Order: sequence, then C-alpha cells, then structure tokens
Amino acid sequence: MDFAPSPKAAEYTEKMWEFMLEHVLPAEPVWAAYLREHGEHAYPPIMDELKAEAKRRGLWNLFLPGLSGLSNLEYAAVAEVTGWSPVIAPETINCQAPDTGNMETLELFATPEQRERWLEPLLDGRIRSAFAMTEPDVASSDATNISTSITRDGDEYVINGRKWWITGVADERCEIFIVMGKTDPNAEPHRQQSMILVPRDTPGLTIKRHLPVFGYQDQHGHSELLFEDVRVPAANLLAGEGDGFKIAQARLGPGRIHHAMRAIGMAERALALMVDRAKSRVAFGAPLAEQGVVRELIANSRLEIDQARLLVQKAAWLIDHHGAKGARTEIAAIKVAAPAVACSVIDRAIEVFGGAGVSDDTPLAYFYAWARVLRIVDGPDAVHRRTIAQQELRKEPRYIG
Repeated sequence: MDFAPSPKAAEYTEKMWEFMLEHVLPAEPVWAAYLREHGEHAYPPIMDELKAEAKRRGLWNLFLPGLSGLSNLEYAAVAEVTGWSPVIAPETINCQAPDTGNMETLELFATPEQRERWLEPLLDGRIRSAFAMTEPDVASSDATNISTSITRDGDEYVINGRKWWITGVADERCEIFIVMGKTDPNAEPHRQQSMILVPRDTPGLTIKRHLPVFGYQDQHGHSELLFEDVRVPAANLLAGEGDGFKIAQARLGPGRIHHAMRAIGMAERALALMVDRAKSRVAFGAPLAEQGVVRELIANSRLEIDQARLLVQKAAWLIDHHGAKGARTEIAAIKVAAPAVACSVIDRAIEVFGGAGVSDDTPLAYFYAWARVLRIVDGPDAVHRRTIAQQELRKEPRYIG
C-alpha cells in the first residue's frame, strides 16, 4: 500500500499552494471589503484577475478527469488546498459547486446542442449555473418526493413548482438552471423524475428571496424559486423522461468527494490558526500551548483530520477504479465524517480564540456555519447513515463468536 501522492498530484498540489499563498489568501480582505461596499451579492472584480492567473498557471477545470488528466484521488489533494479559502479558491480554478456537478452532468448527459450552448461557457468560466432539486414542501432528502411538475405540451415542457436552497442564483452570472421535477407521477418511484434546462430569463420563473445561512449571505446566494407555467423547448430535457433520479445519482458521487476534501481543508486551516493562537496567547502566566486541555484539543484535531482524509482518499480511489456505484458506502461515509470533523475542529479553534473566534476577525465563524451546513447539503447525515447501515446489514458475516 503506497501512501505517497502520485507525481502529478504532488505537482498540482504544490502549484495550488503557490497560487493560494501568492494570490488567493491575500485576496480575501479585498474580496470582503468590496462586498461590504457594493452589497453582499456583488461580484468583486478581483475574481476575474484570479481566474486569469489560475488559467495562466494551468489550474483550471481540474475536477474533470477528461480535461485535466487528474484522477479523483489526485484531484482530492488539490480540492483540500482550496478548502483553506472555500469561498474564493474553488471559483478561481473553475472548480466551485454547484457548477462542477452541473458540468459533470452536462458532460455525461447533454446533447451536442446543449453542450455547445451551456457546457462550453461553463467550462470557460464565462457563466455560472444552479441545480434546482430541493423543495420547501417535501422532504427532499428522499428525491422521490419531488413534486415540481414537468408536463409535456407539444414541442414544449411546462414547469410548475417551488424550489429553495438553490445555490448560485443570487449571482447574476448564473444563467442556467438544471431543474428536477416529475414528468410521470404514475411511473415506478425512481422513474417519475426528469431533469430539464431552464434559462434564467424564462418567463414565469421568479426568484423570491435569498436565504441566509446562520445569518450569512453568500456572494452567490442560496435562493427560493417559483415556477409558474414556465415553458421551455422539449429539446431542453436532459437524457430522457424518467432519467432524473439516475442523473442525480451520477451527479452527486464525485461532488461529495469535492465537498469532503474542502471540509478537510477548512479543518486544517482552523487547526493551524488554533496552534498559532495557542503559542502566542498567554493566560495564567504561560502560553495556552502549555495548558493540557489545549494540547488535547490540538491532538484530537490532528487525529480526526488524518482519519477523515484517509477515508476520503479511499472513496476517491474506489470511484476511480469502480465508479460511483462501487463506492456507494464510502461516499455516504465521507459525507458524514468530513463535515463532522470540520465542525469539531473549527469549534475547538473557536474555543481557543474565545470572543475573537465568533467575530469576523477570523474566518472561524463563517467556517463553522458552512461546515454545519455541509451536514445537510447533498443529503443530511441521517440519510447517509441509513445507506451505510443498509449496506452493512446486507453483508454476510464471516464469523460471529
């Protein structure tokens, strides 16, 4: 068993670290100042500068193996580095959610015309996109509950329903939505759903509000949408009628690897901040680092981060060799484990920082909010634990003493 990263993974990780230290981390205060002055959903011009620099360095669309040549395991190391600045860094290299999942979806299921109209500008970073699945009136953790209707009417489909927590909509560069709804409520449960492309400016589509996360409004937003007799050409359907659930499953596997590794990156930055604070802050006549309770916080954080990373790397390796279906249990496991570890480590860092930890003087408060949300997005912890338990219960035990 070889734990050394491949030469390609080591090369790209080092390139990403150089880019982070020289450009991304110094851009964080510039980014924040622009949003304070121009509004929380404004688009800071420094992002265009960062994207141009990332392209120049060959750090672009690394999440797509067909374009980057990186395996999921190799990209996982890069994704972890971007987690140190989870708001800015992923977008600078065009590896931000939900666009990554949407690009993977279009790569797998789009027609040539759909690819030319939407995938190419997404790959080039000229537009952004959204994935509209979750609904306010049903338990969307079970995708068979989705109630938005997609009804065929001649050469068009008519869409009616409500969606919420749709990421990316507040950014006006978000030009296309992949919408999941029901085309046949009477079909077998996993064949009722379909996915269809809806441009932002389609009549009948209303953006009702942008939802905060623990009081934070992200630049890209998480929004509530209303579809009232929204008409799009029948050619906008992805794959075929009834393929929506299959598309969703294909979309979410690799994306959960990205989320998990970025969560580990956040945890690593929180630990680094915790260690620095413990060394420099004096209480009761000695640095906090001399306090046994603080050393325990640091030690437990290192143990948990390294365990979670190994689990994510295993899941990435399995996807590379056996596809998302062959890594189903491990994908569910990392979706539970990585955000939980991030929450724990960030919480410990906040404890060491005290009042500063819950202020905007450090990234810890925002990190905690986002890490906690990661335990809900792409399916809540309970759903993934259910999947893990089902797989475990199906196994035939080799030995029971």
